[in-house]
Amino acid sequence: MLRLPGLAAGLLKPVKMIQRAYVVALVIIGSMVLTSFVLLNHLIREQQQEEHVVSIAETQRALSQRIVFLANAAQSAPAERRPALIQSLRTATEAFERNYADLLAETGAVYTSTARLDPDTIENVLYAQPYHLEYFSDGLAANSWRLIAALQTESTPEGGKLQYRAGKERAQLDERLATATMDGYSALRERLSALARQRLAGLVSVHTALFGGTLFVLVFVALFIFRPMSHLIGQRTDQLVQARNAMAHNAIHDGLTGLHNRVFLNYRFGAFLEEAAASGSRLAVIQFDLDRFKQVNDTLGHAAGDHVLSITAQRMRRAGSPGNVCVRLGGDEFVIIVPRVEQDEAVAAMTERILRLINQPIAFEGQTIHADASAGIAFFPQDGNEPSGLLNHADVALYAAKKAGGGTYSFFTEELRREEDERREIERDLVMAIARRDFTVSFQPQVSLSGGHVTGIEALVRWRPPGRDFVPPSVFLPIAEKSGLMPAVGRIIFREAIAVAARWHRQGLDFGRLALNASGSELAQQDFAHFLFDALAETQLPPDKLALEIVESVILDDEKTGIASTLRTIRTAGIHLELDDFGTGYASLTHVDPRQIDRIKIDRRFVQNIHENDQNAHIVRAVVDLADRLGIGTIAEGAETDAELNELASLGCDEVQGFGVAFPMPEEAMTSWLKAGPSRARADAKRGRTGSRDAA
Repeated sequence: MLRLPGLAAGLLKPVKMIQRAYVVALVIIGSMVLTSFVLLNHLIREQQQEEHVVSIAETQRALSQRIVFLANAAQSAPAERRPALIQSLRTATEAFERNYADLLAETGAVYTSTARLDPDTIENVLYAQPYHLEYFSDGLAANSWRLIAALQTESTPEGGKLQYRAGKERAQLDERLATATMDGYSALRERLSALARQRLAGLVSVHTALFGGTLFVLVFVALFIFRPMSHLIGQRTDQLVQARNAMAHNAIHDGLTGLHNRVFLNYRFGAFLEEAAASGSRLAVIQFDLDRFKQVNDTLGHAAGDHVLSITAQRMRRAGSPGNVCVRLGGDEFVIIVPRVEQDEAVAAMTERILRLINQPIAFEGQTIHADASAGIAFFPQDGNEPSGLLNHADVALYAAKKAGGGTYSFFTEELRREEDERREIERDLVMAIARRDFTVSFQPQVSLSGGHVTGIEALVRWRPPGRDFVPPSVFLPIAEKSGLMPAVGRIIFREAIAVAARWHRQGLDFGRLALNASGSELAQQDFAHFLFDALAETQLPPDKLALEIVESVILDDEKTGIASTLRTIRTAGIHLELDDFGTGYASLTHVDPRQIDRIKIDRRFVQNIHENDQNAHIVRAVVDLADRLGIGTIAEGAETDAELNELASLGCDEVQGFGVAFPMPEEAMTSWLKAGPSRARADAKRGRTGSRDAA
């Protein structure tokens, strides 16, 4: 079987690993890319700064030349042109000083730095030999300002504001000073360019290493993360494909037997019928059911039941014909679709062959199991032309085979069709009867042979539909059970019977306890215990005046339906539990907790003609003795003759119920019977019978 939760967990782990790997890879790559971006930005900013400093140095060299040129021109120019030249000289000198200040700010050079001793630094050009650029720059600017002052003094008579009194000869610009300044700035430009090239080469080296590292990380991620992840993804993908295929297979196949399942049949049955109709051929539907499968489960366990189902499926495939479609509907129900049927006899022969093989004993853990099977056969198109109709008719034929004793097969016939129609009519009438509460209750007493007193009264459902004859419980109760109507019918009978018993209790009539038959479907209702307690509370009938009769299959419930828990709750409240039809199934007192059972009802098949059947007499004696040792009461049902009553008394079975004591009676007759007292009960138990067969 495919385990989807485990597969999901197995797939979730690599998915999380892949997610983590992607996150780690993205973080690493992102960090590398971010570092490259930061370095590149830094490189660009450094380059721009160095270009600016080089531009300043180039400008200073040009300004030094311009200052010298303007100074010479101003000294030799006529008086009318001199003011303009002096102003130009002033502007050039101011720009020279301003640029020099910017140069120092941009480079961060200071005189006190030890870098001035390094011939490869800017400080060396500014503050050391042979350039002493700061000294010559300051000297050139100072001489320019003195010359400007001297020229302005000459141009301005005594009344002028600016007076240079040191003498014009001391305000001359020294050509050597100007040349030294220009050489210094040329050297500074070269030094700046060299430093820029060095820094650029270093940044390029770092960036190259970073780029190589990024490529290495990418290769590492590809080889050691994404490649294993890709391999793992491939493996998981294969697993997913296999899981999908397994799921697709399991969706239309039964996990235990390997046969097709009901889903496949629902999906394909219509297509089978269409193909048969198109080819003008007939199609057979053979439905199989194991006759004693529940007893196998109850007595040997579900492992034995599963083994029986597997072996049955294998035998069914082996004994069938090629081209047949074998389906397990569920539980112990199987269907074989036989396409292109030529003769009914061929289908019958194949069914007999399959049944012979299925009905052979099955060995399981040292035990021999006889599950046996029955089959029902319906044909398309004469028995139905729709999937549901054909399956239903095959099921009806199967039920007829079981009624015939099991282990054989039956065709769907017109007689079965009429019975099916009648069953459907009864089912429809049951629905109406439930709505109208048309059911009545008859009561049959249970008495003590030795004391003649009443030990209990069993409530029996009766139904006479309007305009129809009386329908025996043996006819309509199985239909109600199969159609899911039994819980509704049961609750009507329970309420009415409990109300009658409550009236007897209030009248002081001794009726022992009221026995009500509870089916498995009723007990499986989640609110059954609450319903029962509410009915007792409404009528004020004490719980110990009520008994539930349950069959062996119910008491063997494995708690999956919650029935066992419901029974414990009911018995804890004081309600009696009785095991009905004991001996007809595969249960025994070894499967039943005797502390949970108050009384065993011996089935009528062991009572009929018990005085002439020694085997039945021995069985009854054994059951009575065992029950007595376990502290469980016994009662025999179906006693009809004095000989049977006498034999039961001699075997130690004191309590009896049956036509030999009294027929079932309506409430009024039962009330009168009870009022007659113990003498009437004793007389009826020893001699006559009361009531009417009509009520029975």
